[in-house]
Amino acid sequence: MSHVNHLIYLALPALLAGCAAPQGEYPSLAVRDTERVSGTMEVAPPPPPPPAQPPATLERLDQLVADARASHTQFLAAAPAARTSAQAAGGAATGSDSWGRAQVAIADLEARRSNAMIALADLDRLYVNAASAAEDLTPIVAARDEIGALVDEQNSIIDSLLGELQP
Repeated sequence: MSHVNHLIYLALPALLAGCAAPQGEYPSLAVRDTERVSGTMEVAPPPPPPPAQPPATLERLDQLVADARASHTQFLAAAPAARTSAQAAGGAATGSDSWGRAQVAIADLEARRSNAMIALADLDRLYVNAASAAEDLTPIVAARDEIGALVDEQNSIIDSLLGELQP
């Protein structure tokens, strides 16, 4: 307890010295003339809308979406056979005939998925070109979202088939 009292007596002069500063050295906190609000503010006009995509780009978008849909249809048609092969190979030893057939069927699905992935890559190129030209990106983003959803579904199917082959 006596140590605490000694610390208090030692700290007291330092605390009091902070209160003894001279009054005239500090600037006034009153509002200065330059800080007063005056004048009016004009709102900037909204930027003009971006130019629409050229017709050639829109045709290319339609073609990429159609190609991806066709690829997805082929993928879904081949998926049941791959699932049957993967289920038959479930628990089979790595390198067995049934495991090999399942791997080939899954590789076929991956090849079919690559067609949609190529469409995504082309869309990315179109997106960069349109963004560089300050064109409207809405149709490209919509096409990319649609094709991306197809690829996500394909990835999910392939992942589930590969999961069935795990020992």
